[in-house]
Formats: sequence, structure tokens, C-alpha cells
Amino acid sequence: MRRFKRWQLTMEIKNVPGTNPDPSFSILPDLLIVDGGKGQLNRAVLVLAEFNLTDKVSVTGLAKEEEELFIPDQELSIRLPRTSQGLYLLQRIRDEAHRFAITAHRNLRSKKGMASQLDSITGIGPAKRTALIKKFGSVEKIRQATVVELTEVKGITEEIAKRIKENLP
Repeated sequence: MRRFKRWQLTMEIKNVPGTNPDPSFSILPDLLIVDGGKGQLNRAVLVLAEFNLTDKVSVTGLAKEEEELFIPDQELSIRLPRTSQGLYLLQRIRDEAHRFAITAHRNLRSKKGMASQLDSITGIGPAKRTALIKKFGSVEKIRQATVVELTEVKGITEEIAKRIKENLP
């Protein structure tokens, strides 16, 4: 759903002066591979229909348990031979998607963890927190910074810098 909402937004604003649509979302995929069986595939088909893309984007579902390939409106699944290069390619695509999702989730959790430590300090709001993370890269490096280094960040006064040092031992 998110992917095709971004495509739709890109299509809506691509000719609007002063906008800068993300070009990576202006092109539709040739094939959408859904991680899962018939249930996930059926949901993807509904999403494509919602955006009137059923005839523009091919879709299939890859169920992990038996490595079955499901195709819309087809009763039986396709089982590629275990030694098939096609199956191997589909497995690598799925594994890469999993790796990407897990990494993105870990990064998000990490940022939330950093934010909560900084948010507890009086005088640090979203803008100052972002500026600190941008300059130092991590809470650990903020912790190691001197008061003088902290005051080099826009909006961080000496008083706030001292408060940061006190609250991030």
C-alpha cells in the first residue's frame, strides 16, 4: 500500500511547478513478489486493484514453507525444482528484502532509543536533538563531546551543554 501511495503522489505532483517528486517512485515495478502465500497475494491483488494497476503490474506470492509460487486466479501453486536457478533467484530476492527490512527496523529502534535519552533532558526538543545527532552521529559520541564541542551545535547554549553532560554520564 505504501509503495503505491507514493507512486500515486508522484503522479499527482509530477507536473506541478515547484515540486520535486521522488523519481524512484515514478516508475512502476514490472513484477511484485509478495512474501507469503495465497492470503498475502490476495491482499496485494486488492491493493493493485485499488490503484487501478491490476493490468500494469504482475504479482506473485512466494510461500516459504514449501517454496511455492502463487499466481492470482490460479488454483494450484507452482513448485520450482529445488535446484532451479529461478527458485534460487526468488529466494535471494526474498532474503535481501528480509535483510533490508530487519536493518531498517533496527535503525529505527536505535534512533528511538537515542531520542528517548536526549528527550529526557530539559531544553532538548526535536530540533536540537536532530542537530546533535546530525553533528555527532550517536548518543555515545554526544556523551564523549566536551561542553565547548556541544555549544558548537546551533541552539545548544553552555547551560544546555552542561545539562547534557550531567544527564548522559
